[in-house]
Amino acid sequence: MSTQDDLIKSLKKKAVEMRLDLLEMLEPGKVGHLGGSSSATDIVATLYFHKMNYSLKNANDPDRDFFLMSKGHAVPAQYAALAEAGFFFRDEFPKMKTLGGMLQGHPDMKTPGMEAVTGSLGQGLSIGAGIAYAKKRMNKAQNKVYVMCGDGEMAEGQLWEAAAFAATYELSNLTMILDQNGLQACGSCVDIMNIPNLPDKWAAFGWEVIEIDGHDYSQIIEALDRDPGSKPKAIIAHTIKGKGFPFAENVVGFHNGAMTKEQHEEGKKALLAVKEALK
Repeated sequence: MSTQDDLIKSLKKKAVEMRLDLLEMLEPGKVGHLGGSSSATDIVATLYFHKMNYSLKNANDPDRDFFLMSKGHAVPAQYAALAEAGFFFRDEFPKMKTLGGMLQGHPDMKTPGMEAVTGSLGQGLSIGAGIAYAKKRMNKAQNKVYVMCGDGEMAEGQLWEAAAFAATYELSNLTMILDQNGLQACGSCVDIMNIPNLPDKWAAFGWEVIEIDGHDYSQIIEALDRDPGSKPKAIIAHTIKGKGFPFAENVVGFHNGAMTKEQHEEGKKALLAVKEALK
């Protein structure tokens, strides 16, 4: 097996554990964002466990890389990565979104490993562009900044202001990853606010654009590794909402829904089968 094959297998194993972690956060009957968290999991796993210069040991190092979950409702995927990386214990998972818990429904700076408060859609890319500008243009540093957005978020005007800013100042250290799963809270993104030709739009704003299958690790790795030259980079990742959970895949109700006991057990069984196959 090649080194690349070994890497992909290890990332797949991490992603399975992270999706199992989602089940710990979202027990039967508990409302939460399973769909958008699971569509983002493969990319988040690749960032934290392959691409980013970021770990528990260097979490406060000024030379670290930054990740911001602009679509803040998908933060359970980031919680899973941070727990896998040792930032906090898994006993916090069942307490997510409770008064006694550390893990909020959207990113909070009190949570170890978080770089910014996000969740008001459209703001995360502005924060990321500000960090990227400060690091590259002011500090002459090599830090990379990664921001994950949702396709429903593309309707936010502030996001496009940030896109123009990043291109104007040649923030080649900034990568926007679009988790394009096609669904948002109330239905299809196309039906609610159709924004066609997104790759062309990002290119027109002056970004280096790459389209990928957001569950294909070879494509994820290649896109993250590609040098954008002097431009900021936009990765348009086509994903499946609810990926890994057969009952939730492409089902809008799991944008922010609750699993039944039977669905919870079905999801765990499916993931354990994948885990067994990866041994």
